[in-house]
Amino acid sequence: MRAVATVSTLAAGSLVLAACSGPAEQDSGISDSSSITVAWEAPLNELNTSSSNGNATQNAVITYMMNGSFWYYNEALELTHDESFGTFKKTSDDPLTVEYTFADDVKWSDGTATDAADLLLEWAATSNVFNNVVAEEDPETGEILNQDAIDAGVYFDGNVPGRALITETPEISEDGKTITFVYSKAFADWESDFEKADIAAHVVGQVALGIEDADEAKAAVVTAIQENDVEALSKISKVWNSGFEFTSLPSNEQLYVSNGAFLLKEYVENQYLTLEANPDYKGTRKAKVDSVTVRYIDDPMAQVTALQNGEVDLIGPQATADVRAAIEALDGVESQNGIEGTYEHVDLVFANGGPFDPNTYGGDATKALKVRQAFLKAIPRQQIVDNLIVPLNPDAEVRNSFIIIPGSADYDAMVEGNGSDAYMAEEDIEGAKALLAEAGVTTPINVRFAFNGDNARRQTQFALITETAAAAGFTLVDASKPAAEWGTLLSSGQDQYDASLFGWQSTSTAVTESDANYRTGGVNNYGKYSNPEVDALFDELQLETDPEKQLAIQIAVEKILWNDAFGTTIFQFPAIQAWKNVTGVESITISPTIFAGFWNWESAA
Repeated sequence: MRAVATVSTLAAGSLVLAACSGPAEQDSGISDSSSITVAWEAPLNELNTSSSNGNATQNAVITYMMNGSFWYYNEALELTHDESFGTFKKTSDDPLTVEYTFADDVKWSDGTATDAADLLLEWAATSNVFNNVVAEEDPETGEILNQDAIDAGVYFDGNVPGRALITETPEISEDGKTITFVYSKAFADWESDFEKADIAAHVVGQVALGIEDADEAKAAVVTAIQENDVEALSKISKVWNSGFEFTSLPSNEQLYVSNGAFLLKEYVENQYLTLEANPDYKGTRKAKVDSVTVRYIDDPMAQVTALQNGEVDLIGPQATADVRAAIEALDGVESQNGIEGTYEHVDLVFANGGPFDPNTYGGDATKALKVRQAFLKAIPRQQIVDNLIVPLNPDAEVRNSFIIIPGSADYDAMVEGNGSDAYMAEEDIEGAKALLAEAGVTTPINVRFAFNGDNARRQTQFALITETAAAAGFTLVDASKPAAEWGTLLSSGQDQYDASLFGWQSTSTAVTESDANYRTGGVNNYGKYSNPEVDALFDELQLETDPEKQLAIQIAVEKILWNDAFGTTIFQFPAIQAWKNVTGVESITISPTIFAGFWNWESAA
């Protein structure tokens, strides 16, 4: 899962006025007859979607159009191979061995070949094989205490657990087109392990190592990985972690090279970005329009207005009753309703010196647990669903699983066995008060509550939770940030908040997808939760291929999460999409949602 899978689906942007007043499409030199404009809620902030900061849907929807991949999900959520980009196959079960081969004519937009070096760097940066230093934080402030060691060492901040099973440096063929991964153990989700690399190895080498020639820079990155050159890898890791972060078009064009259907041509901060069709793209997912402009409009009703006025052609706003009614009142507009692969939830921070951290109570884990349990009992989950979701989906219910989506075959079995019944859908004020009394803590307890402050639905939830939490003995402190800053706060600003409200959006159908959310040090584990039993169960799940045994492991994981008061789940997102003067729209429930199948879009204006 991606946060803001996450941050984009869960968060609306703060850019409505600027976005709605952005330049007309003809100002970009794009013909109206061959362009499509999409309204989206949160702006791009990084092109490396495997890094800690870049791992968000707001970034993934853009790289999905910019870069090719070995596979993608079709409208039926079937994993579909794209052999025009490359092929991959399992060549051995013992040990598990998977071979990836890039197509001959796949190139980055600067003319450099896309090949095994790019996937080698992706593995090196997300496997933790080369990291020789771990970030040490002050539990009270979140300040990095060993920054000098991190600067001197190798520290990639990507973390994909399945790739940690590849402990030996992969072999690259003589022509540089094929890379072979050998897993140390079986891995249930091997087929979806490597989709693509969003950044180019040669660009990382050019920026990090100061090598001008693209092929030489690429070779230097490969050599650094193969020889475990700590000095070079230290520089490479820093560029990989943050070198591709930007909120407007960078002056260095190398930072946004791409190898897919579209090229990034314009990006005006907090307003819009424009992608133009890549004339050198040889793949099967070739765009049928000359350009796609993504305009950042945070307000859902403003998206509807923009569609009505012809300013945008396709929207996927956060669904509310007013939004649905407004869309249904429009003439000549196609729309569809359903659910998203995203669910709303609250996570607590375990290691920041706050009210849910055992260190706050002299290391008393039991006292901290009771405080967490009390806070979660005070959250009015049923009221939130009734007020905000039932008007859109009369059958909506409180979600009671961290891992499994309501309506799926295994959901009822999960809820029956996971211990979620310790937390009623209705707020339990008396139960919360009793737990705080047992803990012997002084009330009221301040809780810094983080959420996207530009999102109306989140503002309403904050108000509802504030009221019931106060009755239980908690004072909520507004720690929200505007959409443009929200993702960074969530991923790296834990010293500024104690609880967070956002959504997890699924990015794949892999059984191990939730691993990174709950594993110690997981890239999506923003609350700094750590439980060795959970880690061991995820290790087991990675190897298990029997569906019944997979479910048993997932239930065991959830029992621990609920017992530890990790956080709580609230509701599955309702979904609504609408479009006008465009054909070929085929939104899917998981990321990239409305951008799925963009190569089928055609302008009907």
